[in-house]
Order: sequence, then structure tokens, then C-alpha cells
Amino acid sequence: MGERIKQYRIISNWNLADQVYEMELEGDSSWITHPGQFLNVTIDNAYLKRPISICDWNENGLTIIYKVVGFGTKQMSQKQPGERLECLVGLGNGFTPEAFDEKKVLLVGGGVGVPPLYGLAKTCLKQGKQPVVILGFTAEKDIFYIKKFADLGCDVKLSTNDGSQGVKGFVSDVMVQEGLTNLPYFACGPMPMLKAVWRVSNAPGQLSFEERMGCGFGACMGCSCETISGPKRICKEGPVLSSQEVLWTKD
Repeated sequence: MGERIKQYRIISNWNLADQVYEMELEGDSSWITHPGQFLNVTIDNAYLKRPISICDWNENGLTIIYKVVGFGTKQMSQKQPGERLECLVGLGNGFTPEAFDEKKVLLVGGGVGVPPLYGLAKTCLKQGKQPVVILGFTAEKDIFYIKKFADLGCDVKLSTNDGSQGVKGFVSDVMVQEGLTNLPYFACGPMPMLKAVWRVSNAPGQLSFEERMGCGFGACMGCSCETISGPKRICKEGPVLSSQEVLWTKD
């Protein structure tokens, strides 16, 4: 396990949106093989680490985006440039856009499910694909990264629950209204969003699940998801699973 513990130097840590922060880290990124993988951040005076998805990476380091929701992420938000951050790395199986032959693909993200889609969009573009990106937020104050996706050349669409920006409603509403339900898709966000996307889509997809994790490497079975082949651990076999293998519970 020791070789999977890495020390990173914080380059920047700034407020992107309401309680949402972007942290740029300098250090080893060679373990990242697919967009959608994650790391576990060590929190002072806490037993459990905090799983955070990778937003972007290059040969010098990586970028993560997180929302302050409790003690651990509050501590992260107070970190200053130059400080060190200890992380358990090499976690999770990411998105595999090469699994789809289609050139046009759909990327759907909600809230803090948006960050891993940025690295995915860059990967799709490198593979010659044309990403259509739907970003969903609760309200205008929560919005981030629209311009970043647009600057890549993505076709970006927006929804907010309260209608303060973009389509009033949910990402699944945009899929239906824009006639995007036949595109192979990649989605990351809260469980109700993933289920709604799955319901309206007529195409295969890949779903990245947001779950609380105990160990982060599959030992505790605390983040299992039911699939057609039995329980799968979100931290180990996931966080990305095929939309065709997930068994959804009844509402």
C-alpha cells in the first residue's frame, strides 16, 4: 500500500462556485490511465479519507474539484498554496470512450459529478469524437466550468433546477427536449440523476456513481452496487459501470 500513498504540493486552491473549490496539485500523475478515476485525500484527525474524482491531469500533476459538505472538505478548502496534501492514488476504473464506435457522444454531469467529465471530454476529442455536454446544477450560484468545456470545442447545454440559467429542470429534460436520447452516453452525478438519464436514454452508456467509501480499495464492501452479475464495489470495479449491468431498485 505504501507505494500508492503520494504527497502532492498544492499550487492553487480557489472558490469556483457556491461551496465548490478547484485545487491544482503538483506531483505524480502517471497512475491515471482513464478519465473518471479518483484518489482518496488524507484528512487530519480523521480516520476515513475523502474520495475525490480527477478533473484533469498532465505530466506535472492533476486538478481536483470538490464541494464543502463537512469537516473533511472544509479542512481541504482551508489549505494554502505550498502546503502538502497526502493522497491514496491509483483508485477506480474510469470511463472508456473507445468502447463506442460512434463519433458523436453525450456527456451528462450534475453538480460535483461534472469534474470527471472534463478530462473525459479531452479524451473524447483526442479520439476524434464530438462530445455534446449537458451540465446540470441546482441554481445559478452553483454553476462552474461551462466556459472550460466550451473552450475545448464541446457543444454545451445547461439546466438548473430553478431555471435561473439554461433549461428549467433536469439534465434528463434537456436530453429529451434536444433529441439526444439516442446517443451513447457517459454520466456522473447523484443516483436520482443517473437513474433519470438511464430511463430516458435509448442507447448504451457508462455511469459513474457517487458513493460514500470506507476503505477506497474494495476491502470493506461498504459501497457495493447491485448488478446483473452480483454486487460490484464502486471503489474497485467502479466507479464507472455499464448502464446495461446495473440493477435499479424500485422507487
